[in-house]
Amino acid sequence: MKNALLLLILATVGLCAPLCFAQDLTIAAASDLQSAMQAITSRFEKETGTEIKAIYGSSGNFFQQVQNGAPYDMFFSANLDFPKKLEDGGLIEAGSFYQYARGKIVIWVRNDSRVNLEQGLQALLDPGIKKIAVANPLHAPYGQAAVSALRKAGIYEKVSDRFVLGENISQTASFVTSGAADVGIIALSLALSPNMKGKGRYAEIPPSEYPPLNQACVILNSSKNKALAQKFLTYVKSAPARKELESYGFDVTSQTAP
Repeated sequence: MKNALLLLILATVGLCAPLCFAQDLTIAAASDLQSAMQAITSRFEKETGTEIKAIYGSSGNFFQQVQNGAPYDMFFSANLDFPKKLEDGGLIEAGSFYQYARGKIVIWVRNDSRVNLEQGLQALLDPGIKKIAVANPLHAPYGQAAVSALRKAGIYEKVSDRFVLGENISQTASFVTSGAADVGIIALSLALSPNMKGKGRYAEIPPSEYPPLNQACVILNSSKNKALAQKFLTYVKSAPARKELESYGFDVTSQTAP
């Protein structure tokens, strides 16, 4: 009887082992990365047999969550400030700070829109535009960039009362595609994503019109699988990952040298 029980226990442990010790990562990533990150993680998973769960949202909200002990392994921010603050607070793995790309913003409208994008930001003065989708600048770096560009163009005060604020840049984009807003200032990476490509028109806002959208990632001290996180970070620095980022409009020439 005891031998049978022992065999049953051993069999159960044997079946459980692959699941109990399966390696995986949970990543908090800025919404502008959604399509690029899906491509990067998919390839990494195939090559390593691991699983990566990416959660997308605003960088500011993730920053607050990490400070409050959220169990993420890595944080991919849409700016440098939040990762730097985490580093200063001793919440990241030493030496893991990595500037992976620089983002860009565009004005985006649906194909049926009559807005003349050749006018650039001045097009937003069109009286036919009732609602302008912008990411909330309080916690979304892309929203901060949009506000900066509008202020430099001298039209912020003229259009701010028509803002529809998205919780993150992905929600901001959805406001325009759904018709909840007439026009939006969104990430170029989203304009090039499968969900939006072909559904509208866009015009890039010159990078000189807003502070650089340099973006960085870190491995968090809260990670329970730092070795795998380091392996993924190394992959993010690789040529295939850089190529994926470039395909979605990110500038990778500003990346920290591996």
